[in-house]
Amino acid sequence: MSTESSRRAFLQSAGLGIGWLAAQNLLHGAAPHFPAKAKRVISLFMQGGPSQVDTFDPKPLLAKLHGQHPPESFGNVDFQNGKFRDTVILGSKRTFRKFGQSGLEVSDLFPHTAKHADELAVIRSCYHEGFTHSQAQFLINSGWPRIGRPSVGSWILYGLGSENQNLPGFVVLLEGGVRSGPAVYGNGFLPTEYQGTTFRPVKNPILNLTPPAGMDEKSQRDLLDTLRTINRRHASERNQDRELKARMESYELAFRMQMAAPEASDISSESEATKKLYGLDNPDPVGVSFASRCLMARRLAERGVRFVQVWSGNGMNETDWDGHIACDKNHLAKAGQTDQAVAGLLTDLKARGLLDSTLVIWGGEFGRSPVSDGGNNGAEGRDHNPYGFTIWMAGGGVKGGRVIGATDELGLRAVHDKVHLHDLHAAILGLIGLDHTRVTFPYLGRDFRLTDVGGDLKLFKRLTA
Repeated sequence: MSTESSRRAFLQSAGLGIGWLAAQNLLHGAAPHFPAKAKRVISLFMQGGPSQVDTFDPKPLLAKLHGQHPPESFGNVDFQNGKFRDTVILGSKRTFRKFGQSGLEVSDLFPHTAKHADELAVIRSCYHEGFTHSQAQFLINSGWPRIGRPSVGSWILYGLGSENQNLPGFVVLLEGGVRSGPAVYGNGFLPTEYQGTTFRPVKNPILNLTPPAGMDEKSQRDLLDTLRTINRRHASERNQDRELKARMESYELAFRMQMAAPEASDISSESEATKKLYGLDNPDPVGVSFASRCLMARRLAERGVRFVQVWSGNGMNETDWDGHIACDKNHLAKAGQTDQAVAGLLTDLKARGLLDSTLVIWGGEFGRSPVSDGGNNGAEGRDHNPYGFTIWMAGGGVKGGRVIGATDELGLRAVHDKVHLHDLHAAILGLIGLDHTRVTFPYLGRDFRLTDVGGDLKLFKRLTA
């Protein structure tokens, strides 16, 4: 046997093939690159795109020019349903007031969230290049307008690992469907163990997790041990295939989750005061569902889940924040379903000493147009607007009671301290202790990262200064 053949045989038989060495490195979270402000993230995703000019970015000029064509000085841009200059300005029906010591302006859509004004950092100057829901959801969640890249939660889990080995490190809590499909919270080209796991707010939160009838814990453990032995032997002959390793790990995690997951998702054990805080007495069943998921998010976060994403909207136009036809009516309904739960989450995290170490993010895939929608029956609706929109953050080292950036007088474009989605992602990674330029993965001949070849830490510095 040649020297090379002997060396290869030794590496494979010893379970130390090159692929295995790489997998071992990937399966353990790296240390933060600098002191982390946050240990975990809760993302509150308002599917459909909330209107910035009706929520956190007041524009008095809209009321003055309501029904008129936009002034030529604002130029012309494309919307999904036509040109900016071809439609008319739509004034907001919302009332804005200043709240807290900071005097942060918040719409009357959010009377509960407004009480936390001094904890919110409202970023009014976000922008990207995605017109459609699918494009925009991929951009906001993975930094790329198409399927195939890892989501923010997957990158964070890859970079830091999970704090709880009995639960997934990345959990997704859905209302129903997702416009862009499950890949929007997927692992992309990262190993499978970094994908988002969907939980349902029921006794058995994960489908097919319950052990087969008639199989006790010892029998199941024996079966898994036998399967692992066979799989290891199979993998050792194939240079420790990464996907097989991930599959083996998923069996073990599922076994451990059979006890941990139902307990973590069981909100019935919470006090009546806590349930009321989140709005579980909301007369709207959709509101109760969202409140349940926000409460579950807190339970998962305090048990060490690294990234939890809570979705509002079920992927259908009329039930998302997608106000093409009657934006104000749409937003009144969605805010009524979510406002108390969002505020309850912030209150609860703070009371438990978790807000300082938990980054909470609120926003959607884009904003809405300051003019009426150009589509059919869209006189009271607003079109998609990726040119300038609002996202807010709280907790996790973020200094609240402040506004970062600005859109123009109509709320059309980001014009001051502009925050591209890559800058937003760089800030999120920075707050959790990761340098966005160093969280990379080799794929197709080059190192990929969440922020691709962009990203700036100016937003991170503004949020923490």
